[in-house]
Amino acid sequence: MAQSSDHPNVLLVEDEPAQREVLAYNLEADGFRVTKAENGEEALMLVEESAPDIIVLDWMLPNVSGIEVCRQLKTRNETRGVPIIMLSARSEEVDRVRGLETGADDYVVKPYSVVELMARVRAQLRRVRPSTVGERLEYDDIVLDSETHRVTRGDKPLKLGPTEFRLLSTFMEKPGRVWSREQLLDRVWGRDIYVDTRTVDVHIGRLRKALCQHGGNDPLRTVRGAGYALG
Repeated sequence: MAQSSDHPNVLLVEDEPAQREVLAYNLEADGFRVTKAENGEEALMLVEESAPDIIVLDWMLPNVSGIEVCRQLKTRNETRGVPIIMLSARSEEVDRVRGLETGADDYVVKPYSVVELMARVRAQLRRVRPSTVGERLEYDDIVLDSETHRVTRGDKPLKLGPTEFRLLSTFMEKPGRVWSREQLLDRVWGRDIYVDTRTVDVHIGRLRKALCQHGGNDPLRTVRGAGYALG
């Protein structure tokens, strides 16, 4: 059974089993879905299969280092926007600078406070996926409040099913971005369950109907051969 995609997916890359399990436990207790990797090669393979919402990445990994994983992901168009928090026992300023210059969005020195790391994960997600941390999203005359699970258009309440709500959240986080059906399936339904891509079209149709239930233009755009976008 798929977990709700309202819970962001964290890719945790840590070769030390005890630390990996402690971090995974705390992330899951904090409401995150966790995918675990124990080396850089596995991490790159998992990202290739499905880009996570955020990556917690240890610097010292066997074979492919965390720095190299970070460098590769930040040079690819499809993954450069994924936040990376680098974990390292290296506390010298030159090491911090190297980590950040490689593209890491944050740098946490070991030993670290798990509570502080959770706060840093949420801070990075707030920047890239505001709906996951209970923030209010606005686009034109549409307002989505992820905390109360309410949507209005022109101050009139809209009735949306849970799937349509998650679809709209995804679109409103990045207006103008074209999402393929496969990307929407992964973000909205989760990758733990098989759903036919035609299901996306059905729910897009329902979302369009819901958005226009009080009149107004359809804000969703179909991009032939590519997918869908808001605006």
